[in-house]
Amino acid sequence: MDNLVNHYGWWLLALVLIAAEMLAPGYFLLWIGVAAGLMGVLMLLAPNLPVLAQAVAFGVLAIASCLVYWKYIRPRAEVRNDQPLLNRRGQRMVGRHVLVCEAIVNGRGKVAVGDGEWLAEGPDLPVGSKVEIVSVSGTTFTVRPLD
Repeated sequence: MDNLVNHYGWWLLALVLIAAEMLAPGYFLLWIGVAAGLMGVLMLLAPNLPVLAQAVAFGVLAIASCLVYWKYIRPRAEVRNDQPLLNRRGQRMVGRHVLVCEAIVNGRGKVAVGDGEWLAEGPDLPVGSKVEIVSVSGTTFTVRPLD
């Protein structure tokens, strides 16, 4: 009966850790839960394993499972987005042609983009000049005049 408690105890710990991962996601507790599950299997195979050996084996399995996740699984799980500029409104504006709505003087002014105005840096230009947005830094566009 003592053997049943040992491997069931590890499996119970695995379930608790994996359930805790669902409440506080971050992939950390999941992999320690996997290690606890593996300890349950190990206890089935070696039921007379001393407590100290169990603790050491669990520590090694926990570290190994976290390293496997970090080195092999995590790089493959990164989201590849077909719209990388979705939440980068300024970056999406690069290449657009817009009009200067506040003269660029001493390298600073404003351009009209849609129904809004954005800060702009570039060569001095009068109001109404047509420019191309070449880059963005924060909320400021770098522009160049169009011929």
